[in-house]
Order: sequence, then C-alpha cells, then structure tokens
Amino acid sequence: MSKERIDILLVEQGFFDSREQAKRAVMAGIVLAEDEPVDKPGTKVSRAAELRLKGKEQPYVSRGGLKLEKALDVFQIDMEGRVFLDVGASTGGFTDCALQHGASYVYAVDSGTNQLAWKIRNDEKVKVLEKYNFRYADPLDFQPRPDRAAADVSFISLKHLLPPLSSILAEDSRLSLLVKPQFEAGREQVGKKGIVRDPAVHKNVLHDITAFAEAKGFHPASLDYSPVTGGDGNIEYLLYLEWHPRKFSQTHASRDITRVVEQAHSSHSP
Repeated sequence: MSKERIDILLVEQGFFDSREQAKRAVMAGIVLAEDEPVDKPGTKVSRAAELRLKGKEQPYVSRGGLKLEKALDVFQIDMEGRVFLDVGASTGGFTDCALQHGASYVYAVDSGTNQLAWKIRNDEKVKVLEKYNFRYADPLDFQPRPDRAAADVSFISLKHLLPPLSSILAEDSRLSLLVKPQFEAGREQVGKKGIVRDPAVHKNVLHDITAFAEAKGFHPASLDYSPVTGGDGNIEYLLYLEWHPRKFSQTHASRDITRVVEQAHSSHSP
C-alpha cells in the first residue's frame, strides 16, 4: 500500500477543509495514525492507516460517510438488505455507511487506486472496481443489479453519470447524488481556487441538474445540503432521485432549491 503525507490524507479523508487546518491539528498533537500520535505534518503514513483525532470518534472510515448518513436520514432511504453502488468510493466513507446501515452487498467504484480503507477493501460484502471509468460502465459488471446508489465525484459533471446509472440500476432504485457547483457551473462562474460562493450560481446549477435528471427518466424527489463542505470549502448538495419508482413521490426537488441554498449558506457561513 502506498504512503502519503498525513496532512494530505487528513484533507482527502474529510477531517479538515484545508492542509493548513490539517497541519495545525498535527502540530497540536491531536492526530493519531493507527492510535499512534503524529506530530509532523510531513510524516508519510500508509493510505490504509486508520486516522482519527483525539477526543473525536469517527463513525466511518472518512467524513464522507456523514454525507450519506444525512441522506439516508433526511430522504428516509432504507438500506437493509439492499445492493448499493458507490460511485467515486475514494476512501470508502459512503461504502462504510451503507454497510453499517445494513447493505447486503456494495460495489465500490473509483477511477483511482489504492485509496480504499483496508477494512473496506477486505470486506467480503464489497466488490472493488478500481481504475474504472464509470462513464463507460458495463451493466454486466454489476450483477446482481444495485437498487441503491450514491455518487461523490470530482472534476466531472453528474450529467455524465446518469446515463450509465439508468442502464445499471434495478427498477424502483433510490439514489443520492452529491452536487458540487464547482464542477457543474460554467468556467466563468467559478472563482479563485475553484470556489463558487454565489448563491445564485448554486440555484442555477441545481435547477439545471434537476431538469437534466428528469429528462433522463429519473424523478428528482428531494434536496438538502451536505453537512460537510468539500475539501476546498465549497458548499455541496444532496440530490435525491428515484429510478422507475413503483409509486412517484409527491414532492419535487425543484421546489426546495431556494430554501435549501439559503439554509446551506447560513449553516456554512464563517
């Protein structure tokens, strides 16, 4: 397993929003790797090492799991006995959350490699698909077919994921997609360091991706904001979709956009 600087891993795994924050925490002596204290930000540790902060119990292998946890709670998505598809698995926070909530089997898909936490990689309920370009996903790679899914991807629009998802998912599936405005907005709308702060841009992005999903046959049932900001501090959103539901929800995500964006900016304001 490859090694990486601990300050970089802390940001990648969602403990902190920036390397400066991570460095301060390391130098303050509150960072543990495999229960051993690390006091130098440049220390390299295995990507499989379990990281945690003194006095803070992390329920999942990364803070990403908290995003899915909120989606399961707010959107009332049952995971017990379900087959779950995790697109953009990275360290495995979503996969860990799904397993802890009763998923019977998980596809952990990522275009990268050697990022998945060791305990997730070795779980017999998890099929690991690394170096996998989901834009060209083959439905035969996903048997049995998943009926629950989530996506947390970067540097690509969710619009590229919805067509393959529609060919892979079983009927009456439930999806939670992490909408990242910095990867959906036009280049001219993205500020310095890739930050999108304008609530109007957030609203436009959400209206656009919601309409696109509906045009592809998904029902955008609800919307909320992520409890965790991106590693660069960007506000992110949780979009709940239904695929060929037996009964359509009476709610529609587009009705919630203004309210949710305002709540997100209020919650994550400095």
